[in-house]
Amino acid sequence: MNILIVNGPNLNLLGTREPEIYGTVTMVEELADLSAEFINNTILYYQSNAEGDLIDRLQASDYDALVINPGAYTHYSYALADCLKNVSVPKVEVHISNIYKREEFRQKSVTAAHTDGIISGFGLNGYRLAILSLNL
Repeated sequence: MNILIVNGPNLNLLGTREPEIYGTVTMVEELADLSAEFINNTILYYQSNAEGDLIDRLQASDYDALVINPGAYTHYSYALADCLKNVSVPKVEVHISNIYKREEFRQKSVTAAHTDGIISGFGLNGYRLAILSLNL
């Protein structure tokens, strides 16, 4: 199975961005661990700080399942939500931090309604949990 992991804005800074919230592991390190663990899957990865670029990538048809961390777009991107509504593969929304323990504006996800599930608050392990759920 080809599993696409998509990260939104500022997630290119994982490993250095607010380590007290997001940890010190980079996404490159996490992807290596995921690829080593899920050897029967191909892990594809895309990150962008631009909303339109994320939508363009999601509209491609080269993947069988999706793990998405929309970053700040989670809370206000109706364009991304509309895109996810039309993505027909199994999909899981992931948040590294527990968005429900953070500022009020971060507690609302406009994108989650268009995914099959949401994982929030388990650090980078959330990506692993999402892939496990997609492989059931």
